[in-house]
Amino acid sequence: MTASLETDRNLLSRSSLSEAALFLLLGTALVAALLLGTVVGPYAIAPSEVLRLVGARLTGTAEPSTAATVLFNIRLPRVLAAALVGAALAGAGAAYQTIFRNPLVSPDILGVSAGAGFGAVLGILLSMPVIVIQLMGFAGGLATVAMVIGVAALLRGQAEVLVMVLTGIALGALASAGISVVKILADPDQQLPAITFWLLGSLAGVKPGDLTLAVLPVVAGLVPLIALAWRIGVMAMGEDEARALGVETGRLRLLVILCATLVTATAVAISGIIGWIGLMVPHMARFLVGARFDRLLPASLILGATFLVLVDTTARSVATMEVPLGVLTALIGAPVFVWLLARGRREWA
Repeated sequence: MTASLETDRNLLSRSSLSEAALFLLLGTALVAALLLGTVVGPYAIAPSEVLRLVGARLTGTAEPSTAATVLFNIRLPRVLAAALVGAALAGAGAAYQTIFRNPLVSPDILGVSAGAGFGAVLGILLSMPVIVIQLMGFAGGLATVAMVIGVAALLRGQAEVLVMVLTGIALGALASAGISVVKILADPDQQLPAITFWLLGSLAGVKPGDLTLAVLPVVAGLVPLIALAWRIGVMAMGEDEARALGVETGRLRLLVILCATLVTATAVAISGIIGWIGLMVPHMARFLVGARFDRLLPASLILGATFLVLVDTTARSVATMEVPLGVLTALIGAPVFVWLLARGRREWA
């Protein structure tokens, strides 16, 4: 008996060590991607120069230079925004897939991306300032999901999850139709190209102020998901099992939806609609760490941030004209997703 307990302890210790090593590797990959993103671009900056400029800024000894202007006003805010958006979309995707117990769910399942897109393109049509366009996109995403939750509340006697998903699909289609109408009404020389490029996803216009405004709602949405990771993971076992363990499934589902919607709407507001991250990255994380949500969420956050930083670096470096992020994520995401489906032999949950 003693020998058996000792063996179990050794196995648990090895498992903890391997998990820690895996997360250390993921963190190292993220740091490497961030460094790569800061040095690569039309104006190349050597890694040593990046470290020197950052050190000088932290110690207050920075001097004006072209490299410093590019790094701190353009390159670094964009790289950090890519990491933030990638982590937000991947984390929201992992939460939605777990709470709905469906591996094909993505952050736009309740129409948040389409709603945010409609709000933003309406702002472009009205020639609003960039900050107002972002706020309209943010409000559009939240309003769409609020309507979805309202319809589900009115039809409480029916299958709540199914009603929410179907309502989200319907309202998402309605918002997409609104986007099409805005495209027809838009000026074909000025507004239509901006609308099209925004809908395909881009971080080209991100400024330090945009990043500052986006951090707070993303953190506010992710902190409850991290704090309630165990309870959210229990939901993957089924509602009856979760209730038996003392989890209030209705309130928890509503809270997860609100938090995931908040971070998704924020991400779409500053970057446009970038597909596949919320669907594909949680599958990659699940392939590495398993389906336990307390491991899946942090792995998804790190992988999502790393993935979008690398994609954004490629988008502004692969050609003389910047490639929209949504195009690259689709080109990369579809084959990788098929490969993951082919390789994955474990059950989803």
